[in-house]
Amino acid sequence: MVPGWLLNACVALTVFAVMFGIGLGVTPRDWRDAWRTPAPMLRALFAVLIVVPALALAVTRMLDLPRWAEIGVVLMAISPGAPVALRRSLAAGGLPAFASCLQISVALLAVVSMPLSIAALNEVYSGHASIEPWDVMRQVFIAQLLPLGLGSGLRQARASLATRIEPHVTRAGSFLLVGTVVLALTNLWQPTIAAGTGVLAAIALVTLLALAAGHLLGGAPVAITSAVRNPGLALLVATFNAAPRQVTATILAYVVISAVIVTLYVAIATHVRRTRSPATPQR
Repeated sequence: MVPGWLLNACVALTVFAVMFGIGLGVTPRDWRDAWRTPAPMLRALFAVLIVVPALALAVTRMLDLPRWAEIGVVLMAISPGAPVALRRSLAAGGLPAFASCLQISVALLAVVSMPLSIAALNEVYSGHASIEPWDVMRQVFIAQLLPLGLGSGLRQARASLATRIEPHVTRAGSFLLVGTVVLALTNLWQPTIAAGTGVLAAIALVTLLALAAGHLLGGAPVAITSAVRNPGLALLVATFNAAPRQVTATILAYVVISAVIVTLYVAIATHVRRTRSPATPQR
């Protein structure tokens, strides 16, 4: 079992390196260009913020899951903006300007969408859950916007330096990501199994439907951003409201199952993109 402090430190360092490296490669102009034609971005935000929570609620009700499992799955579904979603979107061939703008837009809107979603779920479950918008804002700012902004700021101030260090930061982020995944799986396999086959099937179905809906509404970047949810926000809500341990176990199971499915999707999307690319002429 990996100590909690070590795993948390690896996660924080990995997210910072990944987002900082991505920031080195994009500029504010990229984000403006992505919003120049707003329809694709609006479709993407609709998929991430509206469609996925609705699908999760429908699936959990249809499968008649235990209440704690239903709450855990739905909590993940209303928690958008996972930092690794941007990296995977770029790996699947997403345009940096669009993928980066989508990630930032989702992160900013989470400050509003999370409290509103919880208020709506209170009506569904006759509960009294809540979350402070400031807590969501702080989590989003520290984990995503700060390193992304630092990278983008360095790109603007010292473009040559940013270009020189970007490959090294990207490799470091990739190395840290692989290591963190290995450490996380060491700690998460037990709660994942403990969640039960019915819960695991529901998580897999929600993830597949999120990928399908996102792909139809905007291609690979939207599919990945729709399917990869933010466990930090979900755990923040669960902790703030003293949710049962089973809810936390469901959230952790969601992280593992969705990661496996999205990784397969990225591999398939990358293979299809390379297959369709014109061959390089032989000299």
